Amino acid sequence: MFARATRPLQRALAPLGDRILIRKAVVETQTAGGILLPTDSAKESNEGTVVAVGPGLRDVSGVLHAPTLKAGDSVLLPKYGGTEIEIGDEKLNLFREDDILGKFD
Repeated sequence: MFARATRPLQRALAPLGDRILIRKAVVETQTAGGILLPTDSAKESNEGTVVAVGPGLRDVSGVLHAPTLKAGDSVLLPKYGGTEIEIGDEKLNLFREDDILGKFD
């Protein structure tokens, strides 16, 4: 009998339409002065980095409207919304472009 590989296959995700794949920023657990914060008091981050962008959204006449964001952009996210997905051992979030609140310069 053949043994199966126990390591999961690495998968990639390409967003469709106007969806944006986001990696949320890591919440700080230490202050600038070196004080360690308890992890249960740390709030979920509302900032993230764009990992991948869909091709855009088509209107009723069939015209493709390209997204304004690109991979590598830092964005401000809403407190609620988006779809959390897990690819390999990493948790990412999928948002519609309209749901993203802003872009940092």
